[in-house]
Amino acid sequence: MLFMTTFDDGAVLTPLLLSLRVAGMATLVSFLAALLAAWLLARKKGPLPAFVDACCTLPLVLPPTVLGYYLILLVGRRGLIGQWLNNIGLNLIFSWQGAVIAATIVIFPLIYKSARAAFEQVNPHLENAARTLGASEWRVFISVALPLAWKGVFAGLMLAFARGMGEFGATIMIAGNIPGKTQTLALAIYDAFQAGNDMKAVRLVVIASLVCVSLLMAAEFLTSRVRRR
Repeated sequence: MLFMTTFDDGAVLTPLLLSLRVAGMATLVSFLAALLAAWLLARKKGPLPAFVDACCTLPLVLPPTVLGYYLILLVGRRGLIGQWLNNIGLNLIFSWQGAVIAATIVIFPLIYKSARAAFEQVNPHLENAARTLGASEWRVFISVALPLAWKGVFAGLMLAFARGMGEFGATIMIAGNIPGKTQTLALAIYDAFQAGNDMKAVRLVVIASLVCVSLLMAAEFLTSRVRRR
């Protein structure tokens, strides 16, 4: 009886769908940015690359509430970018788009670190051979580096999506906890627990766990099939 009405209950289904949408969009945005950053910094040495690497990794170690505060300073109504956005009628605070931004910042380091480690494992002689044959840097990236590093990139992508599904701290600060609008799965679990609704909290926890485990198992399955081939 515990899960018979799980997906008939809008209070359960709505946060799940919102979490999938937020995590999916955040993963897509983070993927493009992190992939480029990882490729550019993979074999760079020196103080400046080290500083940029630290900035890219920083969201991984900062408390989510600190990230949320930085985002408010940046895109809040009186923030550096928020003021300009308000002038064009775009408000990211207490919106699902704000939740996407929060998740993007939080999961970016996961993709970046995995992609950078994968690119560093690519044999540089193969890349140099492609350059010697006249390939541009973009061609080297698409035809040589990415096909050889895609397993690490894909692993980071799946981890980032699963992490985006469970983002809480930065999301609640910038997007709030508005049922039906910004309440993701993690926020719905917190809300149900605070209200003493143990039945709903258990259902949400099991759903979140099943989704994340399924993603990780699917990633391992796909990777194993390609490895066997």
